Amino acid sequence: MVLYLVRGLADMGHRVTLLAGTGSNVPEASLVPVSLPLARRPDFDLRPSLPPGLDVLVSFAPLAVAPELPWLRVLPGNWRPGTVGPPNTLYLSENHARRHGGVAFVYNGVDPRDFRYSAQKADYDLFLGRVHRIKGYTWAIAGAKRTRTKLVIAGGWRPSFSRYVRYVGQVGGERKANLLARARCLWMPALWEEPFGITLIEAMMSGTPILGTHRGALPEIVSASVGALGDSIDELVALRARIGALSPEGCRERAERCFSHRCMAEGYLRMCRSLVASGVLPAGLRCA
Repeated sequence: MVLYLVRGLADMGHRVTLLAGTGSNVPEASLVPVSLPLARRPDFDLRPSLPPGLDVLVSFAPLAVAPELPWLRVLPGNWRPGTVGPPNTLYLSENHARRHGGVAFVYNGVDPRDFRYSAQKADYDLFLGRVHRIKGYTWAIAGAKRTRTKLVIAGGWRPSFSRYVRYVGQVGGERKANLLARARCLWMPALWEEPFGITLIEAMMSGTPILGTHRGALPEIVSASVGALGDSIDELVALRARIGALSPEGCRERAERCFSHRCMAEGYLRMCRSLVASGVLPAGLRCA
């Protein structure tokens, strides 16, 4: 997410400084190397690492000491239910913001150049992400068994599977892009309040429709033109039979229009400019 934001801002002609772990390589930004063990300490003060001339700071981690310039705190995950974020907090979706008492959000985005679009699909469905109960991988497996559909699971940790399921471990780069492009659909049956779900837009960018639940931000991201949402395994199995009628071209078009790295960068710029001008963050903007 940080890499795509940097890339989007640089593409738009902005000067970007990135505080990152020593040894990082991000050619689109001026790098300030930081010791990660030191940066992870709760009392870490990043102010001495900030170069002069910055307009605004965007932080994806809590700060022990606030900088002496306008700054945004991006919340990548969830706080405990009922927790209200500080007024300079930026969330990842409307649902994410509302659950924490906020209104300001910007959707994540990915660079279309990193994904392979394909209208021709292979004979498998895909689950991509943490192999954890809250991500709903067990629902994807149950759906594969009941529909007698091949399912590829890519992610960390390996549970026990049936003959309908193939586990390929953690994937990235070209292998990940190929799996996304050739899958008939992506299973994302989230069983928690998903803040965003970046695999959703990775699938769309690849021309691959989505099967998911109505949890968290999924209803904002997954329109009827790119996928289907249900609240039980029975509903998802029934929807799976119809998802092949969705257009790969429509999936790609929505991803490029709403969820590219440029869209994300434009959203962050709008929020930063409002923060600098008035100190008040505006509401986010849903993409229909």
